[in-house]
Amino acid sequence: MQAVKGIDFEVTKGEIVGFLGPNGAGKSTTMKMLAGFIPPTSGRAEVAGYDVARDSLRAREHIGYLPENVPLYPDMRVCEFLRYRAALKGVPGRRMKERVGDVLELCGLRDVERQIIGRLSKGYRQRVGFADAMVHEPDLLILDEPTIGLDPNQIRLVRDLIRNLKRHHTILLSTHILPEVEMLCSRVIIINKGRIEAMDTPHNLRTRLGANGHITLDARVGDVRLAVQALKALAEITHVSTKADGEWTIFSIRSAPGSDPREAIYQHAVQQRWPVRELTRRAVTLEQVFIEVTHPEEA
Repeated sequence: MQAVKGIDFEVTKGEIVGFLGPNGAGKSTTMKMLAGFIPPTSGRAEVAGYDVARDSLRAREHIGYLPENVPLYPDMRVCEFLRYRAALKGVPGRRMKERVGDVLELCGLRDVERQIIGRLSKGYRQRVGFADAMVHEPDLLILDEPTIGLDPNQIRLVRDLIRNLKRHHTILLSTHILPEVEMLCSRVIIINKGRIEAMDTPHNLRTRLGANGHITLDARVGDVRLAVQALKALAEITHVSTKADGEWTIFSIRSAPGSDPREAIYQHAVQQRWPVRELTRRAVTLEQVFIEVTHPEEA
């Protein structure tokens, strides 16, 4: 069984690119192949001009990888662990003290640098993982679910850290927190069943795939089935679904790109003498785009 099938994308210098997809879509597999953890069975991937399979050691010099479950040595002190990792990654001895000091400062670890890693909170351990990924000054940071399991305050700190890293690193970021992607990422890649389904800026994806947004009509109608048929018959309406709310019915309506059928819906409701509690159009979110791309039957 193939985990990914012929995906093709490029991440350019200074970008933060969100790499999204449902569980089992192939995100982590792709990241592990880029990081040199598992070899691809076919195809080619390059980082900083080096083939990750044929020239793996040179490619990995330019990669910082933070996996979903951060591998740390719980019995080591933070500063000892980072010096050890810097040595493994080939940081020269004359540069090691400076680099360890830089990442301690950047990741907010100065106050805990002498503490045992196993005694740190999950948020601090995640920051140690960031520092490890950056200690050798890589060009590309691959971050797989960097905020998973963190509380809201810790998520905010990690988010600020990622935003600051953009100045010196290219970042490929995988996360299920879609508002996080909208805040951080200049471009989004959505993968599903091993294939890329969409790739663009968050704004363009919302515009192209989400049209003008979803319209909500909250009304009291006689026959819901006939009401749905009548709404579907209106020009530019492409989809209607319903949800009961006592004697009221909430209609979720989608329209063709570039259209706004709210006036036609209102006129029809007046003609049918439907009492209306709400008729609104809400902006499309990246979450709705994600659902539309990966599970169109639920959109």
